[in-house]
Amino acid sequence: MASPAADDYLKTVYAHTEWQDAPITPSVLAAKLGIAPSSVTEMVKKLAASGLVSHVPYGAVRLTDAGAERALAIVRRHRLIETWLVREFDYAWDEVHDEAEVLEHTISDRLLEGIDARLGRPRFDPHGDAIPDAAGEVVREPFVLLADAPLGHQGRVLRVADTDAELLRALEALGLAVSSLVRVTAGGIELDGAPTALPDGAAEIVWLSVASQ
Repeated sequence: MASPAADDYLKTVYAHTEWQDAPITPSVLAAKLGIAPSSVTEMVKKLAASGLVSHVPYGAVRLTDAGAERALAIVRRHRLIETWLVREFDYAWDEVHDEAEVLEHTISDRLLEGIDARLGRPRFDPHGDAIPDAAGEVVREPFVLLADAPLGHQGRVLRVADTDAELLRALEALGLAVSSLVRVTAGGIELDGAPTALPDGAAEIVWLSVASQ
C-alpha cells in the first residue's frame, strides 16, 4: 500500500522509539499525527494487513521487518532533504521540517542520490538525527536525555528534537546547537563553559552524549 499517508504512519512509528524505548500506542500515534483515533485504527489495520506493522487491540504498534525497511527509506529521504535545505538554501533548522514533509514524497530516487552525493553522504541531519544510508544502516552513539542527565554530567549535544519551532529558535538564540559542549548544573547548564538558563521544555528535547569527546 504505497501512499504518502502510509509512509507518514511508518515514519512516525519509527521515530517514536528512536530516542526512547516505550512503544507507541494508537492514541499516541493519533496525537502525533493530529488525526482522529478512529482514522488511526483503520489505517493501522490496513498496515497490519499489508505486513508492515504488528498490532493487537489496545496494544502497541510495532514495525515488522518490511515496515522498518520502508520507514527507514522515507526517514532517509526526509532527513537528507532537511540537510540539503539547510546547507544549500540557507534554511534555518526550525524551517525545514514542513518543507521536507512535502518534498519527501515527490523527489525521485535519482535526485535523492544526487543530493546525498553532493552533500558528501552526511550521517546526521541539522537536528542531529541519524540519516540511514542507502542500505538502511544507521549509526548512533550512546545518549542520555538532558532531563535525565545527573548533575555534573558533561557531553556533546547529539540531537535537538524538531517538534517545537519556537523552542528551536530560543535554543539557537542561546547558542546551543548540535555538537555544543554542555555540563548539567543545578541552575540549568553550562554551555561551552558559560552558565546558561534554559527555556521551559528545553531539557525534554535535547539529547547528550554519554561521555564528552
